[in-house]
Amino acid sequence: MLNIVLFGPPGAGKGTQAEFLINSYRLLHLSTGDLLRSELAAGTKLGLEAKTYMDKGELVPDAVVIGMIEHKLIANPEANGFIFDGFPRTVDQAKALDELLEKNQTPISAMVGLEVEKQELIDRLLSRGKVSGRADDQDQSVIENRINVYNQKTTPLIDYYSKQGKYYGIDGMGTIDEIAGRLKQVIDRIQ
Repeated sequence: MLNIVLFGPPGAGKGTQAEFLINSYRLLHLSTGDLLRSELAAGTKLGLEAKTYMDKGELVPDAVVIGMIEHKLIANPEANGFIFDGFPRTVDQAKALDELLEKNQTPISAMVGLEVEKQELIDRLLSRGKVSGRADDQDQSVIENRINVYNQKTTPLIDYYSKQGKYYGIDGMGTIDEIAGRLKQVIDRIQ
């Protein structure tokens, strides 16, 4: 089973590149952002709780996210593998994910990080906000807070996965096809 953590700051293009990986390697996309947004749209208690954090550009509590991930894994035992997009975001989440996957005997194969310059991230998110209508993509101060939260809480994952020999940094600048080509080279080496 091929389990890939697709990693990068907000606006790095994780969702776009996840689509490429899903189609190329027949993996299931496990995007916590999508899971959270569907809970929001349904107006569930979980969604409303998550919204209070998301609106401030903060991370949703681990227990909420881990429960959603576990449900998705259990519901898809026949999968060729998963792309984890937006999770884990902290070392504690990575440890919890490792424990969860160990129970299912399907460890993380690699963490692939999309590396993008800060101003490019801001520009991409503001542009996406004009099309998507997402409030968290329309306010530059919220965007900058999201990037700062990422830098403080999420970048330690690079060290966590590097120590396991599973981190692969990818240049996330350029065209979608150029970035996809770089991803394919790494994933093909891992398999």
